[in-house]
Amino acid sequence: MRYIIAIDQSTSATKAVLFNEQCQLICRKNVPHKQYYPQPGWVEHDAEEIYRNMVEAIREVVEASRGDNVEYSLAITNQRETVVVWNRFTGKPVYNAVVWQCQRGAAICDDLKQRGYTEFIQERSGLLIDPYFAASGAKWILDNVSGAREAADKGELLMGTIDSWLVWKLTGGKVHATDYTNASRTLLFNIHTLDWDDDLLSLFTIPRSMMAVPKPCDSVFGETTVDGVFDRPVLIAGVLGDSHGALAGQMCFESGMGKATYGTGSSVMVNIGEKAIKAPEGLVTSVGFAATGKVFYAFEGNIHCTGATIKWMVDELKLIDSPTVIEEYALSVPDNGGVYLVPAFAGLGAPWWNPHAKAMISGMTLATTRGHVCRAALEAIAYQVKDLVDLMTHHAGIKLKELRVDGGPTKNKLLMQFQADMLNACINRSDVEEASALGAVVMNGLARRVWADLDEVAALRTTDNRILPDMKEEERSRLYAGWMEAIQTVNKKK
Repeated sequence: MRYIIAIDQSTSATKAVLFNEQCQLICRKNVPHKQYYPQPGWVEHDAEEIYRNMVEAIREVVEASRGDNVEYSLAITNQRETVVVWNRFTGKPVYNAVVWQCQRGAAICDDLKQRGYTEFIQERSGLLIDPYFAASGAKWILDNVSGAREAADKGELLMGTIDSWLVWKLTGGKVHATDYTNASRTLLFNIHTLDWDDDLLSLFTIPRSMMAVPKPCDSVFGETTVDGVFDRPVLIAGVLGDSHGALAGQMCFESGMGKATYGTGSSVMVNIGEKAIKAPEGLVTSVGFAATGKVFYAFEGNIHCTGATIKWMVDELKLIDSPTVIEEYALSVPDNGGVYLVPAFAGLGAPWWNPHAKAMISGMTLATTRGHVCRAALEAIAYQVKDLVDLMTHHAGIKLKELRVDGGPTKNKLLMQFQADMLNACINRSDVEEASALGAVVMNGLARRVWADLDEVAALRTTDNRILPDMKEEERSRLYAGWMEAIQTVNKKK
């Protein structure tokens, strides 16, 4: 029996998800890690804690599945823009990982914009200048951690997204590599040449000696015993960022196929084919995935807070006891009662890109109940996805063949129906909740020649769960107009 362990290293936890070679999920283990908020708008993770949690998660799924004639291999999918800087000799991070939600790089990004580099950087990287992406976090570490700049200039430091950190640790420091998808989320990678761009590295004052070797997603990255979990080394094969993993896991292998991942934040991504073209205003172009000798590009827009909004309502507001009850409260009222929640807790992402925006609840009266606020929180998720899909279809000239959705919140029937209603389009919900992990499994199988090509992989998707729109155009327009009014109130540039 051959098993693939997909490491899904997300913003809130590290999962080990065990699949067989028929892409069937066998078991999984989830280990959460601590979130650090040293200042308002700053978010950090302990990279060493993440590695320890990954080892523990792998150990637990192996113990649950170990038997005679069992072979394992590892694949990795990860939170993408979170960046780690560590010493290549001691193996120790010089600072906590700077998380994709962190806004500490805003001043660095604002400076580059004011100096007129917006178009230049977008042409090379496909991205907009924003602290969401990894480069400003890495630069902040080099500029602000004592001794870091000097050590980097001497070639003593390495940097990378979480996948690079995990591969380096798993291989005992023998392999410093990343894949094209994670690389394309740093602001330092040229998506046309598929290599680090010296001009971009110079703009962010990051030495090239720190950078990982970029590879296609379906590459063999090395081998590991996972700190002795395995008696003999197993392959690390198949690496890609989590949203790209979902694109592949949803089998969106054709141009015009789109997916929306609902997690802490959300990513809406559309496969645009094998040519990197400039995204419509407010969106970005990234490497969608690279496999079987081809590179597929994607338009993408990212939403900072979707599931995180519901978590905030549980942990901070204490408005509900758990995320699972939000649908019950939202259904206790017939509509939102005019209440809108704009979850700009970490600024506004695409298509607005305003890192200074603050969250807001508007339209409340003395008749507003907990149900109205819960409903507004769910509706805000659907509105934000609509913002992106409309921009892609109207301005990019790409017709979506279908929007495939995944992630925990897709279990919420009210949210999914409202999403279909707002888009006035079919939603196809994945029967595999762990779509990002499945995408890593796909790349692992292609790397090990389990499957010959993408067509063979696509045939493995056997079930569909379609949700059709059921709302009149007049009602849809009225509700969305209220959302746009709320957005304009929040989106006042500073």
